[in-house]
Amino acid sequence: MSATAPKLRFAPSPTGLIHIGNARTALMNALHARRHGGSFILRFDDTDRERSRAEYAQAISADLAWLGIVPDITVRQSERFALYDAVADRLRAMGRLYPCYETPDELEFKRKRQLARGLPPVYDRAALDLDAAARAALEAEGRKPHWRFKLDARVVVWDDLVRGESRIDCASLSDPVLIRADGTYLYTLPSVADDADLGVTHIIRGEDHVTNTAVQIQLFELLGATVPAFGHHNLLTTASGEGLSKRLGHLSLSALREAGYEPMAVAALAVLVGTSEAVRPVADLDALAGLLDYSGISRAPAKFDEHELESLNARIVHEMPYDTARPRLEALGIGGGAAFWEAVRKNLTRLPEAAEWWPVVAGPVTPVIADAVFCETAARLLPEGAPDGETWSAWTKALKQETGARGRALFMPLRLALTGRDHGPELGPLLPLIGREKIVARLAGQSA
Repeated sequence: MSATAPKLRFAPSPTGLIHIGNARTALMNALHARRHGGSFILRFDDTDRERSRAEYAQAISADLAWLGIVPDITVRQSERFALYDAVADRLRAMGRLYPCYETPDELEFKRKRQLARGLPPVYDRAALDLDAAARAALEAEGRKPHWRFKLDARVVVWDDLVRGESRIDCASLSDPVLIRADGTYLYTLPSVADDADLGVTHIIRGEDHVTNTAVQIQLFELLGATVPAFGHHNLLTTASGEGLSKRLGHLSLSALREAGYEPMAVAALAVLVGTSEAVRPVADLDALAGLLDYSGISRAPAKFDEHELESLNARIVHEMPYDTARPRLEALGIGGGAAFWEAVRKNLTRLPEAAEWWPVVAGPVTPVIADAVFCETAARLLPEGAPDGETWSAWTKALKQETGARGRALFMPLRLALTGRDHGPELGPLLPLIGREKIVARLAGQSA
């Protein structure tokens, strides 16, 4: 751990909606900053002008806020090109960024030829042999160069926060393209330039970036910047093992939010699945931060199972106090106060499902009369006065004594008549909310 407060970042491309796998990365970085008194940066990697959209950036910010993540700083790469240009010029001056003129077809031909000869498909650095006249001749043909970073042919070693000692032999890698032929930057250069400029101390990301790390460490060192600590977590997949994709909309946070899931259910499952910690409800992000242990993250992919999310979400809803639920219930047009919430919450998987049960109280309900004689008897034996907390017990006891009905034979005709449904919350707490007048009318088969 750095002696200074840690600084971490989440760097999505605003080219689509972020999914639960992206949230795993965002949460791990934000939780680390929260746990250690550091700061969290939201950096939009929006250098792709054609695909980046302001509406996606807004949606990402909203999704993170829903999870409880509020960045200390927000930056946009589209506003920082002067920094990237300066870094590129420094690398050129060092002889570490060099122009290449091969077309995609020519590079593919080289790759196939190397594979056919049993050689690794690594770029052959042919462009380094071009003199000024050769480069001028190629440019006269209308070719524009792309720019590659000349790697040191050495083994890069780092102590990964998740994976332990990690090493990549850069001699086995192609010199990566940092700048396209149209002058636009790929991911690597702007990312390192920003991390160095903003003083990022820790980079937690998916294991698909492990090879990138070796390249980026070389860049950090060339620029004289402090190399951040890196950690590469396992990736989330669907329950069937399919990879997640922003473009395909897999498990997007927006969709999960609209479906009525609780943010802390989503956050807890996103962070804890595929770790040594049991997936369980947590009160808030501070509690979740206390459970984050990089050493307990599995090396195998972690499967995000929506059935597990349903179960976790239900546990949170079942324990949710009325004061927490009230604003959302009111927004759904649900009344009944704390009494209604206490009556129905144990039957909910997601809070918005409460709207399915409010009509049982507010009406009108079209009763289902399975046994008219039984319902007439029930109406006659209904205790006098407004129903209260003792009504159900006294009523069913009297019905049992007079009719001999027990269990399902006793309760189901009442449920069908009073709610029009064959399942639902316990009837006892609902009786005071339904009221005597509606109870009597429904038992008589009248819509009320």
